Amino acid sequence: MPEYEYDYELTNREKAAVLLVSLGKTYSAELFRHLNEDELSDLTLNIATLRRVPPEQRERVIEEFRQMCLAEQFVQEGGIDYARELLQASVGPEKAEEMLAKLSRSLHVRPFGFINSIDAAQLLNIIHNEHPQTIALVLSYADPKQASEVVSQLPPDKQADIIRRIANMGAASPEYIKEAEAILENIIVSMGFSDRVSQGGIDSIVGIFNELDRSSEKNILEILEREDAPLAEEIRSKLFVFEDIAHLTNSAVQRVLKDVNNADLAIALKMATDDVKKLIFGNVSARMKEMIEDDMEVMGPVSVRDVESAQQRIVSVVRRLDEAGEIVILRGEGEAMIV
Repeated sequence: MPEYEYDYELTNREKAAVLLVSLGKTYSAELFRHLNEDELSDLTLNIATLRRVPPEQRERVIEEFRQMCLAEQFVQEGGIDYARELLQASVGPEKAEEMLAKLSRSLHVRPFGFINSIDAAQLLNIIHNEHPQTIALVLSYADPKQASEVVSQLPPDKQADIIRRIANMGAASPEYIKEAEAILENIIVSMGFSDRVSQGGIDSIVGIFNELDRSSEKNILEILEREDAPLAEEIRSKLFVFEDIAHLTNSAVQRVLKDVNNADLAIALKMATDDVKKLIFGNVSARMKEMIEDDMEVMGPVSVRDVESAQQRIVSVVRRLDEAGEIVILRGEGEAMIV
């Protein structure tokens, strides 16, 4: 059984991000549906800011996850003692205890683990104007080498103060730590210190969103609007949502409508904006428009979930045609065209 040694220390959040990117957008989208608001926001942020992960390191993350799932299965089947006995036979006593300890901690994450993703100069740039007690708190969780490099770059009078505060630091309240973490993470994202690469980054998020139902997509974006508005805006700018149909050209709309189920269209238009209705009705025959309007009237009240599902199926048609090159969505340009 290999040890889990990484090119740089990964936090549990980062391991989760690596795992989801490795699983692919379909499975990741399914997992997203089972997360709460805090988990959605946190995990989306970590995927978007994921650092470069070598293939071998990614494989180690996947193997660690597999082993932890196996350990949890043993616990569920026969309890801790049963799991310990099987794990010791499989991976040895020391590794077995380590795995069981991780399970007992559940999803506990070391505070400020994300600062390992940046170098000392960047960390100094982020925290040098913070209150000395906050600086001391952050450095107390930093890697010793990283912390020493930061301290060495502080003004001489401040160096001693920070060291004294670290030495005399008692237990900080979880609320204070969480608040400080959130502030620093937002600063890191806004300053662009976290590399966004092909293994994670915005493109991975967009891939996952393309597999999500419309309700989940809207929910996540609403959460991110509150938690990290710049990230939400960046994701939204790369997504095509139902309301964006209003920005398609007539020829693009006509091509899309060829692959859209008429029943879906009638349901989707129940909650469509006036601009979307105007564009769609302007690209169908008078007879077709009359049929769609009749269907909308006859069907009566429709649940929001059904409307959103129909809209999502139409959006999937648009995205599929875009990926196939039959239409081109010009991101940020507010229009699409036929190739």
